[in-house]
Amino acid sequence: MSSRRNRVSEEEINELISKLQSLLPETRRRGAGRASAAKLLKETCSYIRSLNREVDDLSDRLSALMATLDSNSAEAEIIRSLLPS
Repeated sequence: MSSRRNRVSEEEINELISKLQSLLPETRRRGAGRASAAKLLKETCSYIRSLNREVDDLSDRLSALMATLDSNSAEAEIIRSLLPS
């Protein structure tokens, strides 16, 4: 009985796929065409990997910038205030 309650209906899956499709830049550029769920999941994984690489790159750049600043400077304080605690 509990497995029935945990099942997601096909309608719910289609709705989730549509929402996911609307979040991916590549699928938004292509227009309203419907991609297969498998292709959409592959694109999602690829997009998440690219976002992770971008975060790593920005983190490295921020670290390099912070290394060039005096830790007591106004610029360093501004940067620290923008970062989550």
